[in-house]
Amino acid sequence: MPAGLEEVGRGDHPVIALHGWFGSGAAWRPLQPYLDGARFRYVFPDYRGYGSRIAEPGSHTLEEAAGDVLALADEFGFDRFSLVGHSMGGAVMQRVLADAPERVRALVGVSPVPASGGELDEDGWALFSGAVTEAGNRRAIVDFTTGNRLTGVWLDAVVRRSLDTSDPQAFGDYLVAWGKSDFHGEIQGSELPVKVIVGEHDPALGESRMRATFEQWYPNCEIDVLGNAGHYAIDETPIALATSIETFLAGVG
Repeated sequence: MPAGLEEVGRGDHPVIALHGWFGSGAAWRPLQPYLDGARFRYVFPDYRGYGSRIAEPGSHTLEEAAGDVLALADEFGFDRFSLVGHSMGGAVMQRVLADAPERVRALVGVSPVPASGGELDEDGWALFSGAVTEAGNRRAIVDFTTGNRLTGVWLDAVVRRSLDTSDPQAFGDYLVAWGKSDFHGEIQGSELPVKVIVGEHDPALGESRMRATFEQWYPNCEIDVLGNAGHYAIDETPIALATSIETFLAGVG
């Protein structure tokens, strides 16, 4: 097993969980106690420049991240596997599908970035690009995407975790990767089973954005809106999120 890689379960259905821009593989820990390890086998890798791979060089593109996912699957002997992706991880999982469609069993996006990119306006890009160097920008983004309703103690913890587990150069490069990429033409029409889970309080990647993107591109897409959650359902509603993910994956052939 690669150094620092976390796993849960030894079930027959492999699942690779891909973290978001502010996270690392460890960001999935609030969810882990509620996962069914008898049915599924979850692995939680880091991208280059994050977590256990913070010092590993790379180009920090979606293509590179997807290639690393496929290499990891080969290392574990996963011929076919499902993917769960949070936020930026939603773009990475779709890049894996575009590059190796025969290997993917199902996709589950948790407030996922669509394959059309971030679609940030000028002010949004200034806020997000400023987050590369400014902790205050990171805090403002987390607060906004969770509906300006959560304790500042948690906001500060998310920012601190982000600063501690990501390399600034990688962080900036990945913003361009998920924010500026548009490859939806490569995945449009895929009949793969897809589930998208969003929080009711996420104004950026909520239900309306998913219906305009994922629902239009994937004929077999279902959308679940979680109450009392924003962009970070992993932290906000982990039991409901685990239930939604596994109810879907249990029905995938």
